[in-house]
Amino acid sequence: MTRRSFLAAAASSALGAAAPRTAMGIATTSFMIARRPNDTLEFLEYCHSLGAGGIQASLTSLDAAYIKRLRERTEELGMYLEVMAGLPGENADLFESTVAAAKEAGALCIRSACLGGRRYETFASLDDWNRFVSDSKKAIERALPVVQKWRMPLALENHKDWTLEELTALLEQYSSGYLGACLDTGNNIALLDDPMEFVEKLAPYAVSTHLKDMAVAEYESGFLLSEVPLGAGFLDMKRIVGVIVKARPATRMTLEMITRDPLKVPCLTEKYWVTFPGRNGAHLARTLAMVRANRPREPLPALAELDGGGRARLERENVERCLFYAREQLVLRDVG
Repeated sequence: MTRRSFLAAAASSALGAAAPRTAMGIATTSFMIARRPNDTLEFLEYCHSLGAGGIQASLTSLDAAYIKRLRERTEELGMYLEVMAGLPGENADLFESTVAAAKEAGALCIRSACLGGRRYETFASLDDWNRFVSDSKKAIERALPVVQKWRMPLALENHKDWTLEELTALLEQYSSGYLGACLDTGNNIALLDDPMEFVEKLAPYAVSTHLKDMAVAEYESGFLLSEVPLGAGFLDMKRIVGVIVKARPATRMTLEMITRDPLKVPCLTEKYWVTFPGRNGAHLARTLAMVRANRPREPLPALAELDGGGRARLERENVERCLFYAREQLVLRDVG
């Protein structure tokens, strides 16, 4: 759906009417401009007002009374909850307290990630990357006994860190029923993985999702990569959802619609390749051919041209366009 057709559909709806509901949830990372969520309960209420089926969010408080209220309200609204938490450091006490609280709150899983940034920007050498791999495995090994104890699945996101082969090998290495993936449908394009192949091979591990559509365009050092509203990009969202649902019928579809300027993926620079000894020219050629074959339908976002109010409106509009698409175009399991 284009921006114009979405606005026409929105204008035709009755003023003040409750937003139609979809089973798709929303991750807090969909609101990073004007409405950064500071309270889990408030975010739950806000997403319900938009018509979402659940949320993926950090826990504002581990206080028993707060957690009890969060569970009660989630159930009252017929929504689902997934909890975001970092992997444990040397001391896993906080991680265990978070997992225990998430269990009490009725959360479906803990979403986590090994890397906060992007592999090709964070690491300057292969040695740096190898240290990260070692440290990540230690953190996973600290986390696994905790999630197994509390029977709480841990979903590791492909956060522009692991290639498809590396992530599937990592998940197979530990082979735990409580370790899976938060399958982000767009991130690994930045690592030159084929997006559909990535979904097909990672879907059996998908405990959680970050559903997103993507747009791409060339620039002098590689290509630009942007999240765009579902249906506005080049990914086959219906096929993607179908593959995940077939492999993991109980897995929820959670939206991550990040409204931001395009990310630069400098795959034509020497530095980009420093930590990718397993990548080759075939990956690069395939990805650049894909970029050239999928020119964006709409201009890529340019937030610098908007003031604060304009950015906030665009952010909400993008999320609402995704919810509309999910209601109209995707067959999703209801949470009720």
